[in-house]
Amino acid sequence: MKGTLAVLKRELAGYFATPLAYVFIVIFLVLAGAFTFQIGQLFATGQASLSPFFSFHPWLYLFLIPALSMRLWAEERKSGTLELLMTLPITTAGAVAGKFLAAWLFAGIALGLTFPAWVTVNYLGNPDNGAIVAAYAGSFLMAGSFLAIGSLVSSLTRSQVIAFVVSAVVGFGFLLAGFDPVLDVFRAWAPRTILESVASFSFLTRFESISRGVVELRDVLFFVSLIAACLVATGIAIDTRRA
Repeated sequence: MKGTLAVLKRELAGYFATPLAYVFIVIFLVLAGAFTFQIGQLFATGQASLSPFFSFHPWLYLFLIPALSMRLWAEERKSGTLELLMTLPITTAGAVAGKFLAAWLFAGIALGLTFPAWVTVNYLGNPDNGAIVAAYAGSFLMAGSFLAIGSLVSSLTRSQVIAFVVSAVVGFGFLLAGFDPVLDVFRAWAPRTILESVASFSFLTRFESISRGVVELRDVLFFVSLIAACLVATGIAIDTRRA
């Protein structure tokens, strides 16, 4: 993992050196607020709960995270700086981890800036703060999973547009993996074990469980394993490109 910290600092500073970081954060906060208070009707529920807030996170990430991840490697390949980056005294694993962690930390900063919603429900009532902490952690893990998928896709193409579209489509598949319209495709010919395996990949069902405060090790391991697998695949794709 040589050079991971150096790449992380370089990438994170790069986000805030351009308007990209501020535009992303503003859009995320505005959409999160609109979905929570206008569509989710947080005040109309009469309950001190952030359930309406977290219920929209998967759909926010479906479009916003691919917009963040599409430039991770596609821009490097298009501009020709990937070869320059790989000539530096840094391992492929270090570069992949550094870029991913910088983007994940940036997404975490955007998520952390939603704390006024948490303050609001505590002012209005007595919410289950333990469940809220679990939901924030689950949301952060889910964002990392979307980001890892986007990183892998970005490493396979020079086009940021293609990286965005493919990442969003793959993420959409992971969101709906446990729903009947998707399972019906397999139900006619696949055994039950395959159906259960496909359903287990659903981001929505796993995140909904965590957001209720039910933190199970298998859900955490699912997100962590998916992130690790995508990052390993990204490293392989970069090494193949170098070869």
